[in-house]
Amino acid sequence: MPDLKPMEPGVMFWAGRDDLSVVRSLGVRCGQLGLRGNTALTEAAAREWKAALDREAFTLVTVFAAYEGEDYADAPTVRRTVGFIPRETRAERERRTYEVSDFAARLGVGSIACHIGFVPEDPADADYAAVREMVRRVSDHAARHHQTFALETGQEPAEVLLRFIRDVDRPNLRINFDPANMVLYGTGDPIEALRVLAPLVVSVHAKDGDWPPKDVPGALGVERPLGKGAVGMERLVRALSEAGFRGPLNVEHETEDQEQRLREIRDGIDLLRKLIQT
Repeated sequence: MPDLKPMEPGVMFWAGRDDLSVVRSLGVRCGQLGLRGNTALTEAAAREWKAALDREAFTLVTVFAAYEGEDYADAPTVRRTVGFIPRETRAERERRTYEVSDFAARLGVGSIACHIGFVPEDPADADYAAVREMVRRVSDHAARHHQTFALETGQEPAEVLLRFIRDVDRPNLRINFDPANMVLYGTGDPIEALRVLAPLVVSVHAKDGDWPPKDVPGALGVERPLGKGAVGMERLVRALSEAGFRGPLNVEHETEDQEQRLREIRDGIDLLRKLIQT
C-alpha cells in the first residue's frame, strides 16, 4: 500500500455502486468504503475486496456502515429512521455494526464509522442512555480489532456531540468530520465546529452544501459539488492544517446521475489539490 501524503485527496465510495478501478481512475490512492445494509459481508466478499485493493494499490482508511431503512428526505425522517436512535431497529443495527467491524478487520482497516442519528441533548432521555450504552459496546467490539469507531458529524451541534463522546468514555471513540453536514442540518458553522472537535477527528469528508431554507420547517439543505456550496473549502483546508490534521480528505458527493457524480468528484479532487498546495 502506498504511503499517503498529509491531507491527500481520497474518495468516499460505495460497494455495489462504485467499481474500485473506476475510483482509482479518478487519480486517488485512498478512500472510504461505504457498506449499505444489504451488502453481503462474507469471507468470499472480503477476499475479493482484499485482492482488488492489492491489485489497485489502494488504501482503505475507513469502512463506513449504512443501514437498511435509513431515509434522509428531511430532518423529521432522519430522526425516525437513521442510525442507532430508532428503537425498533437498534438491535439489528448493533449486530450489523459488529459485522462491519469484523469485515473491516479482514481487510486490515483500522477504522469504522457511521451516522448514529440525532443524539438527544438531554442525558436523562431514555434514548440517550440506550444509545450511549450501544456506542460503548460497539467501541469495545472495534477495540478488539484495534479499530477506532468514528461518529459522523452534523445531526447535532458540535458541543452536543463532544459531550456525548465524553460521556461514552471510550478511548477509541472518534469523529468522522463532515463539514457539509453541519451546513445541511443547520447545526453550526463547520469551521467553528472543527475547532471544538479537532482533537477527536480521525477522518474527514470533503463535501459541500447550502444551508436549509428558513421558511420550510424540517427541510435539509442541498448538497453541492465541492467548492460550490457554503462550507468554504479554502477555510476548511486551512483550519484542518492549523489543527494538525494529516489524514486523507475523502471527497463525498451524491447525485442520481453516476457520470455527473464521478465528473464532479474528479473536479473536487482537483480543487483540493490546488488548495493543499497553496
